[in-house]
Amino acid sequence: MHTVAVLSLKGGVGKTTVALGLASAALRRGVRTLVVDLDPQCNATSTLEPGDTSASVHDVLQDPTPETLRAAIAPSAWGDGVDVLVGSEDAEALNHPDPNESRLRRLREALRIARDLDDDLPYQLVLLDCPPSLGQLTRSALVAADRALLVTEPTMFAVAGVQRAFEAVQNERDNNPDLQPLGVVVNRVRPRSHEHQFRIEELRDIFGPLVMPVALPDRLAVQQAQGACMPIHEWGTPGAREVALAFNLVLARVLRVSRSRRRPVHQEFDEQELDEAVSAE
Repeated sequence: MHTVAVLSLKGGVGKTTVALGLASAALRRGVRTLVVDLDPQCNATSTLEPGDTSASVHDVLQDPTPETLRAAIAPSAWGDGVDVLVGSEDAEALNHPDPNESRLRRLREALRIARDLDDDLPYQLVLLDCPPSLGQLTRSALVAADRALLVTEPTMFAVAGVQRAFEAVQNERDNNPDLQPLGVVVNRVRPRSHEHQFRIEELRDIFGPLVMPVALPDRLAVQQAQGACMPIHEWGTPGAREVALAFNLVLARVLRVSRSRRRPVHQEFDEQELDEAVSAE
């Protein structure tokens, strides 16, 4: 089970968009996925439209038992293959700025239980959609994850935010030695913008090959698909197809890097991986 924390320490950069795009690509590829909505804004839950549940991530973080977990997970409206551990505004009350070790490990324990809930059809990918703050919710995700995917936009303040997020990942390795940064994905890129190209080069100067070679283009189709609560791969416009292909490439990297912790996180796509990602589109 690959567990990826999707985070940024600046709001509004499209972190939830990236988590949902990866879930859409996983659905198209047949990778059974659990989206854990840790953001008290609950945007991922709203877009995935799961059925009513008697519990939420708030309850799971207080009482990580099989019964609570079953009550908090529901199939999404996107179809078989994507489930949701539903978010809750109440989770904000648990977002302690300086949580103790016991609190930080509750999500990891919950995901260990989730791994064993359905032996016949286990989750292959878990996406942790984090809030844009460094409290208990985000830190719990970093303790529970194998990899951290850092999301940014090509703007000055977003670049500073992803630097803080990278430092948070490095610091959390004291509590999770297996945690590694998966990479930096740049969202909402306009290729003809000189400012965007300047900021991307700035990111490459800072993070080197951790900056993913594929960027996510700024397309209205993303907002349209989310507004309709549909996977980007099913929206069907030229802009949606362009974004969907980019998410296929990001997912290919997520799955390949997570398969072998011995490989460097900055390894580029090989030709077979590119072929597989394009064919998934």
